Amino acid sequence: MSYPELPIEPVIPALAAALREAGHAVLQAPPGAGKTTRVPLALLEQPWLAGRKILLLEPRRLAARAAARRMAQVLGERPGQTVGYRVRRDSAVGPDTRIEVVTEGILTRMVQSDPALEAAGLVVFDEFHERSLHADLGLALALQSRALLRPDLRLLVMSATLEGAPVAALLGGAPIITSQGRSFPVETRYLPRRPDLRLESAVASAVRQTLARDEGDILVFLPGAGEIRRTAELLRQVQGSEFQVPSEGHFELRTPTLEVVSILPLHGSLSSEEQDRAILPSPPGHRKVVLATSIAETSLTIEGVRVVIDGGLSRVPKFSPRTGMTRLTTVRVSRSSADQRRGRAGRTAPGVCYRLWAADEDHHLLPRSTPEILEADLAPLALELAATGAADSGELAWLDPPPAAALAEGRALLRQLGALDGSDRITAHGRELAELGTHPRLGHLLLRGRAAGVAPLAGRLAALLEERDVLRSPDGPADPDLQLRLDLVASGHTPPVYHGMTVDRGTLQRVRQEARAWERQLKSGPTAVADPLSAAELLALAYPDRVGQRREGQAGRFLLRNGMGAATGAPVLALADYLVAAELDGDRRESRIWLAAGLTLDELLSLFADQIERQEVVEWVEPEGVLKAVRQDRLGAIVLREVPLQSPEPEQLAEAVLGLVRREGLAILPWSDEAQLLRERLAFVHRLASTGARPWVWPDVSDTALLATLSEWLGPALRGVRRRVDLGRIQLAEALLGLMGWEERRALDQLAPTHLEVPSGSRIRVSYADPAAPVLAVRLQEVFGLTETPRVGGGRVPVTMQLLSPAQRPVQVTQDLAGFWRSSYFDVRKDLRGRYPKHYWPEDPLVAEPTRRAKPRK
Repeated sequence: MSYPELPIEPVIPALAAALREAGHAVLQAPPGAGKTTRVPLALLEQPWLAGRKILLLEPRRLAARAAARRMAQVLGERPGQTVGYRVRRDSAVGPDTRIEVVTEGILTRMVQSDPALEAAGLVVFDEFHERSLHADLGLALALQSRALLRPDLRLLVMSATLEGAPVAALLGGAPIITSQGRSFPVETRYLPRRPDLRLESAVASAVRQTLARDEGDILVFLPGAGEIRRTAELLRQVQGSEFQVPSEGHFELRTPTLEVVSILPLHGSLSSEEQDRAILPSPPGHRKVVLATSIAETSLTIEGVRVVIDGGLSRVPKFSPRTGMTRLTTVRVSRSSADQRRGRAGRTAPGVCYRLWAADEDHHLLPRSTPEILEADLAPLALELAATGAADSGELAWLDPPPAAALAEGRALLRQLGALDGSDRITAHGRELAELGTHPRLGHLLLRGRAAGVAPLAGRLAALLEERDVLRSPDGPADPDLQLRLDLVASGHTPPVYHGMTVDRGTLQRVRQEARAWERQLKSGPTAVADPLSAAELLALAYPDRVGQRREGQAGRFLLRNGMGAATGAPVLALADYLVAAELDGDRRESRIWLAAGLTLDELLSLFADQIERQEVVEWVEPEGVLKAVRQDRLGAIVLREVPLQSPEPEQLAEAVLGLVRREGLAILPWSDEAQLLRERLAFVHRLASTGARPWVWPDVSDTALLATLSEWLGPALRGVRRRVDLGRIQLAEALLGLMGWEERRALDQLAPTHLEVPSGSRIRVSYADPAAPVLAVRLQEVFGLTETPRVGGGRVPVTMQLLSPAQRPVQVTQDLAGFWRSSYFDVRKDLRGRYPKHYWPEDPLVAEPTRRAKPRK
């Protein structure tokens, strides 16, 4: 058997030896080295395989089919003989298949049905640098299988850009084999896009320039299908070109130089035939421009490409545990992705790469993309783990462990769907969901639809939710009414315009194909045993957390069951009392609804009867400022029914008042002078106790402490409070005294007296506003004859004396009264005699008679 010479050849002996001796290896090889198609064939006859299969995992269906076809072609066979593939909805595997190319989700199904992977001798993880969620899970499961059941199972991780050391360590110290590869030089040219120019316009302009100045086929990287479609439309408008449109999704143009150029889209939503058209070589005399997403970065060899135009953006899913929603976010490409894209131009000959950004912006690119496991919706992962018996993700070895918050959110959803029990163990229903191989939400919808006898409807609905939207609006967001789309799919017609919106014919065709496939799959299950369900009810079963109730008096604004807000301006849905939202934009304040269906109250009560909770609620109603006591039937944050509660318990009323205080703070309470002074005295002795001065444990009366213990000290004082005005009757001083026993109260009067008597006979109030320095503000004339500074705190703390003029203005502040008499008094006396000549200012204040008057009585 002869093989084409590929750059990977020199390292294959070392790779085979590493797998033979160590049982695992990491292969680093640049794009174009031939690792995907040459390595499995080279290892096929190794003795340690012992007749078992090689499983080659690819991150995408397109790459899996292409790799299998290429290897079969080298052998002079068709896929399904020695080399086969297995992807969702498509497979070519026969009894003699030795190399099976599968997508990563297929491996998970294999492990769940056969944890030992008895049929496999080697599992190869290709393009592992993409760090897809399924790749991380597949490697973790394979490592567990090898550790517990199959020590002879060999593992090989292959990558173009991944740093090999962390993966080698995860595998247990695997050898790292590096191939230098062989690539042709690629010149990098920068075409910075103007800020005011849309990406599609910049790309179309670059394509036109490239067609005129460079040779070979062109591969263009765009973030998504929408940008691909708009760029293609701009290219159709090239002046002086003649267009032919062989089929939906691609077209040909004849340039002014009479060169025929095919414009071909390439993204994951296309059919296999449409994807193959972009990959296969151009006919003689033709050129092609492939408008692709990041699907073309790795694994695929697109024949004839000599030019790459990189828009510099990619679209990635990011999941928010806070909202429970995944959003597709457009981000800058990483440096490793940009290098991968550039390398596509030098696979078969020298090439050129146009980057639509400035050269100095390269320094700001992140080194590599964030692994999907750190940002994805982990409900599918949680289901897979439960199906394999891994109750705790910590039982598996991960390159990056799944985030605890996202995993908990996923498990919470699975419990709502009935896939996990209260102990997070998989249920029989959960096992059925796992076998379907789709998102748990859609799997639940499909199984409930089959049980209700509406499998065709469930299939159409699931297909619509899996694909991108079949309707587009030229004037902004399309109408989110799901029923419009269901009617279109069921009609069998493909109009160009539907209810004023453009129909995406290619997507519509795929939705109908997928719907038929689901219907065929569901027919193999049990027959209907329940009443039929509407599309809205099926959608609510899939998205129970996104059932919403229209806010009172606010058309188009809804409160969702999970407590989030959502809004739509669509005429039909805006007036619905209830709806279920399948797709939202995830805005933090109020999400925009992209896809939804209206519900009735009866449908909600029927679907979620076992989840509706009856609660007695006592809460404040503003702006009236009164307590409302009601009995509510609630579905999460949604109140379905409400009736007045005739005799609420006093504890319920008190707790509602406490809730108001917690929300608005202690300032809303009636702090009288007496209560405020008591609180300040308690703060003083609490601080004093912290120094070890007294044995008592005094209550902490800081805002934080009082709010934390509201029920303990304020609760007993709230009887009879039903309105805001009733708050003024609360006796806060008595409430605070309740924190102490009789002995503490007596000790408080000794340690922090409210007043001190001065030589004039007056009882002067002590201020404890600053617990570190109590203050006694007294007229200077009233303390003549007082030789020492008064003290509080059991004699430990001198008060700060504010000595006042006859007009009650401070003339001296001191904690050393004796020192004041000896020194500063004479300057103060001189000043006061000038300002208050009728008052008594003796030369010797220590023997003078104190007085409350201008002069002592004779």
